This record gives sequence, C-alpha cells and structure tokens, in this order.
Amino acid sequence: MRPGIPEFIKGVAVPAADIVTPNRFELEFLTGVQVRDLNSALGAAGEARKLGPETVLTTSLRRNDAAAGTIEMLTVSGEGAWLVGTPLLEIEVNGAGDATAALFLAYLLRGGGPAEALSMTASAVHAVLEETYGVGSREMALVPAQESIVDPPRLFEARRIR
Repeated sequence: MRPGIPEFIKGVAVPAADIVTPNRFELEFLTGVQVRDLNSALGAAGEARKLGPETVLTTSLRRNDAAAGTIEMLTVSGEGAWLVGTPLLEIEVNGAGDATAALFLAYLLRGGGPAEALSMTASAVHAVLEETYGVGSREMALVPAQESIVDPPRLFEARRIR
C-alpha cells in the first residue's frame, strides 16, 4: 500500500462514512484493539463507531470463542449488535469484501434494518462462495449465482447479542 493511504483511510475516509465494512485485520488497524473473542470484537466495533460511522460491519471474523469451522460477520450500530456465522469454506477469492459491502448496503436500503441486512448478506455471500468453490475459481461466480443473491437457498439468521 502506498505511504499515507492507511492514515487517510483512518483519519479522513472512516470519519466521513456512515457505514464501514472492515475485516478483522482492518478493524484492528482502525482501532488498535486486538480482536480475539466476541467481547474484544464488540469493543473494537464500538471504538470504530467512535471514529464517526453509525454502522460497523466486521467481515471475515474469526475468533477464539466461535464454533469450529465457522466464519462470522458482526454488525454494530446505534440500534444494537448482531452476529451471524456460516460454515467456513476453504476458498480464497478476489472481491469478497467488496461484494459483501455492496450487498449489505443494498439490503439496508431495502429497509429491513441491520439484522435482516446482515442475515441476507451472509446468506448471499455464502451461496456465491459455494458456487465459486464448485467451479474452482478465484473469481467470484456472481453471474452463475445471481439468483442466490436475490433469494439465497439457505438463510443464516443473525442473532442479537446486544
């Protein structure tokens, strides 16, 4: 990354944002809080909200006190906090974070609130990743999985934790 970019993101972009969607590593960078368990993840998301955004969606959350074989997303806003987990797929793809951010915003704009947006986002992303895994690609199989974005075949419920 070019010099000055991380500082710009933390000092200018994040304070101007309504929603941020950091992965665990990015959340730790933004807040200086090491995310190891649910309490530290909640604390870090709260610290990120203090930087300016109303809503923090932590993606690719892997923590010591989670169920084995899962990956999670955590949303924290002024309305509360919700957590959703999906089975961990052994796949690395290009663009998953961007797709997650776009889907979360789209589901929020549909008016369902943070819990529904989180549930739909996790469900759709998991379905796309399953399709991508099935075709053996590092590029997300968005077109073959487009119906799963609209109507995910498996719904992962977000549970309120605060």
